[in-house]
Amino acid sequence: MSLPDRSLWRSLLFVPGSRPDRFDKAASAGADLVCIDLEDAVAPEGKEEARGAVLFYLAGRGDDGRAIGLRVNGADTDYFADDLAALKGAGGVDFVMLPKPMALGDIDRLREASGTDNIIVVMETARSLGMAEAIADHPAVVGAIYGAIDLAGEIGCDLSWESHLYGRSRCAAAFGAAGKVLFDVPYLDVKDPDGLQRETRRAKGLGIHARAAIHPAQLQPIHEALAPTEDELAQARRVVEAFDAAGGGVALLDGKMIEIPVIKAARRKIAAAERV
Repeated sequence: MSLPDRSLWRSLLFVPGSRPDRFDKAASAGADLVCIDLEDAVAPEGKEEARGAVLFYLAGRGDDGRAIGLRVNGADTDYFADDLAALKGAGGVDFVMLPKPMALGDIDRLREASGTDNIIVVMETARSLGMAEAIADHPAVVGAIYGAIDLAGEIGCDLSWESHLYGRSRCAAAFGAAGKVLFDVPYLDVKDPDGLQRETRRAKGLGIHARAAIHPAQLQPIHEALAPTEDELAQARRVVEAFDAAGGGVALLDGKMIEIPVIKAARRKIAAAERV
């Protein structure tokens, strides 16, 4: 299947590649994208078995209307070459996720092996952050995740909001300019939906309109936090109504001309509200 409209992406749910018993549950949980993880969620001794189980599952799923992909191991690991070899000719893979891209060539290699232009990267190293614009502009990249946790480990910062304000803002600007989706880092406390919503709204204020999740219970709080408020929705409807009433002419609302980017943003808000 083709990926759903990127302008409507809100959530991406991870599921461990070592847990085939959870694949169907994750696929039906309501996330916009589901990513089966062969990297962090699989111990070194289980990589080969998990890889086989994941590709077997994906090849047999058919066109079920869901967007499911997998995260391979990083290009700096011994497992990357085996992942690439296994991907050649693999079926049922809607997108592939690449952690820690250190060079555009890493993306090119994954693109060639997988045969897909639907690649999501994880921006979780200082080097990838420094290449944010070039990575976002790569023709095979459709989106990214801001990887605060690994980045913090690499440069020695903490996970506070202030410590990652630059990183989030840099990636939001780069991928926003490229017209591609940026997912915020998963919220680690699965039993704190209020904290998840608060932080997701803060990220939304920076221009990050989607979030990754590590548990199905996090999806509803994410979707609610990303949905427009009643006032935002009402204003969006006014904008669209004024534009439609103009019949292709100059559209005015409250004495101000409505430009096309404003129309697009209003339609996205209405669509987001309808999905919730």
